Amino acid sequence: MAAAERVLSHRELNRALLARQLLLERARGPIPRTLERVGGLQAQYAPSMYIGLWSRIEGFERDSLTRALERRSIVQATLMRSTIHLVSRADYWPFEIGVKRARAEWARRVASYGMSAAELRAAARKLHARLNGGAMRRAEIEELLGKEVARGVGMELDMVRVPPSGTWERRRADMYAAAEDWLGPPPGDLTEERGIEHLVRRYLGAFGPATRAELADWAGLPVVAVQAPLDRLAARRFRAEDGAELLDVPRAPLPDGDTPTPVRLLPTWDATLLVHGRRAGVLPEEHRSRIFNTKMPQSIGTFIVDGAVAGTWRYEHGRIQLTAFEKLDRGTRRELNDEAERLAEFHS
Repeated sequence: MAAAERVLSHRELNRALLARQLLLERARGPIPRTLERVGGLQAQYAPSMYIGLWSRIEGFERDSLTRALERRSIVQATLMRSTIHLVSRADYWPFEIGVKRARAEWARRVASYGMSAAELRAAARKLHARLNGGAMRRAEIEELLGKEVARGVGMELDMVRVPPSGTWERRRADMYAAAEDWLGPPPGDLTEERGIEHLVRRYLGAFGPATRAELADWAGLPVVAVQAPLDRLAARRFRAEDGAELLDVPRAPLPDGDTPTPVRLLPTWDATLLVHGRRAGVLPEEHRSRIFNTKMPQSIGTFIVDGAVAGTWRYEHGRIQLTAFEKLDRGTRRELNDEAERLAEFHS
């Protein structure tokens, strides 16, 4: 008789996510490896990726991220869910090849770009020739191709966003290069199937244990696309308290549900708060509308106490202003103030 699958409590899933996202203990490794461990960082707003790494790497300094972008050991690009992500150089091509077709199919459903697929491919060739190994601003691409075509040309030409744009100093990520020119071409044996397998391993290592649907939601893929890679993976299997099957990679951390958690300040759009991570409860549902709503589409900085969002923060007049949702005890408030002072120093 097969052994019954272990049931993971809400708190165990919460601590697993925090551990894998380096929010229980800051890492000491290089930036590319840290990004691989956490599945990349969302980077719609450039300072968010700096603060996301500050929250996760011991002694992190702003210039180290900018230098890594300049050295091309990390890169910004539109990847999962058609959203800008910061990933390691090694992860870029597997992620891009894995999600490219699904991303293009989604884009074609929401916009026609006023041209056929063949015409879009021709526009991509024209842009690649004009780039000629260098970079162009968004405005220059729009002038060359027209605004509508410029919006869709990334479906045919793999592009990355390059410094000095998209950095702390120049926050708008509006300078582009062809990915194969900036990083070199993808490995010859890299297929969509292998790319998705890589995505599956990265996601479960960074956010698991999780369901198939949660994985697919994070990647921006249909659930059917992740089924075969999951079947080939020697996945650990668990059950959630509601009976849902949870999958995981071998040897990933599963801390006890009573593991103490430090306070942490998180940037806007931190992936631990997004819909795919609901099961772990880092953002309690009663507070979700305070963080993500139509009046504030850019999201807002948050802080976590005992593994869950307990308030918001903002940088103002050289200080971090903290707003708690409920009264905090004196020890927690002291810990938060210490962390806020360090983040204010990081800003300045």
